[in-house]
Amino acid sequence: MSILIIDDEEILQDVLTSLLRNEGYSTLNATTAQAGLDLLVKEEVELVLLDLMLPDMSGIEVLKRIRAEDPDQVVVVITAYSSIEGAIEAMREGAFHYIPKPFKNEEVLLTIRHGLERRRLTSENRQLRAELRQRYAFDNIIGKSKPMQKVFELIQLAAPAKSNILILGESGTGKELVSKSIHLHSRRADGPFVTVNSGSMPADLLESNLFGHVKGSFTGAVANKKGLFELAHGGSIFFDEIGNIPIDTQSKLLRVIQEKEFMRLGGIETQTADVRIIAATNANLEQSVQKGEFREDLYYRLNVITIGLPPLKQRTEDIPLLARTFLAKYAEENEKHLDEIEPAAMEILMDYHWPGNVRELENVIERAVVLTKGTTIKPEALPGRLREAPAEPLVKDQPPANPALEVIERAYIEHVLRAEAGNKTRAAEVLGIDPSTLYRKIKRYELQV
Repeated sequence: MSILIIDDEEILQDVLTSLLRNEGYSTLNATTAQAGLDLLVKEEVELVLLDLMLPDMSGIEVLKRIRAEDPDQVVVVITAYSSIEGAIEAMREGAFHYIPKPFKNEEVLLTIRHGLERRRLTSENRQLRAELRQRYAFDNIIGKSKPMQKVFELIQLAAPAKSNILILGESGTGKELVSKSIHLHSRRADGPFVTVNSGSMPADLLESNLFGHVKGSFTGAVANKKGLFELAHGGSIFFDEIGNIPIDTQSKLLRVIQEKEFMRLGGIETQTADVRIIAATNANLEQSVQKGEFREDLYYRLNVITIGLPPLKQRTEDIPLLARTFLAKYAEENEKHLDEIEPAAMEILMDYHWPGNVRELENVIERAVVLTKGTTIKPEALPGRLREAPAEPLVKDQPPANPALEVIERAYIEHVLRAEAGNKTRAAEVLGIDPSTLYRKIKRYELQV
């Protein structure tokens, strides 16, 4: 492993070089800031030892430049006791640690070992996340569970077709992400993608937005205005929460679907609408049809191809993947070095019932990233509602009916966990079950791991 020493004191250079090489490290040496920055461009460096007092540039400025080029580079600053304030500033700018002069050899070596371990973990986590995204992500929709793999398959089959699509799912399950994915994989991908927030405006304003209006058609209509159907011409139009559209507007929407044409409010000229409709709802439209709240003919026009999104509580094996993806996203946004979620915290995430689905999980991880001071998210960074929530009732776990079989199952799980040193992920793989199922069995059998 190569360590770059940037320090203008020759004696210090010699001491550090000798110390590190005796420990098996290779070293690169620079006595000026610019020489050090040049070496970083040419050579692969795992860690930088940086003196804050350099002749040609401040150490803080060097640190900023290094971090700008490689945010993962581990930089340990060296400072005199009289300039501890500078070391604190360096930590704020992303330095891994600081070593005050005069230093002890053991302190230097320990700090370097910890810094190199940080770099290794960061590199491994980034590689793992990249592999997981490549394997389990589909246009920012993430999931390795069987229900989500089925969704990905449906998207790929349905997207190239011309048929209208209805997406069903609870709030927060990612219906708009799926609709965008359908559009991007359709023959209309080069056309516009327009979203209609169906339930957020009164009927007259909704119709004006959908179909446009002509000047003077109502108070405030001071000019002709194109509607969303015209803006979506040649592309796709996404109706979020289609079940909230007023019944009168539904009949006009049906005409657009059937005849491919409409008129602006107050207008007499017919406009054409070459659009594909993708609708989504968290409501039971069949019940709405039975109650007379939703037109039956419109329902069947929309419900040509149906894609159902499972709630997060039915795809718990996706929780670690989603959580780590959000961790990487918000750690980068907040410029924080967060590498992992502590197993106890992950267990809390796995046990929670997630009424807000993926959106709620994302909010929880963002909050945890902001509140975490170290490099690992711990249980105390999670909201109280998660830590205090009762465990979900065991469903579809089908415990053995025979008590003797339960004894055998408990003993076998305990044996595998012990063999895998308590690593639940590896134990689940050996047992051939999902990690979420293993967590439930551990709780049921009160196993100490």
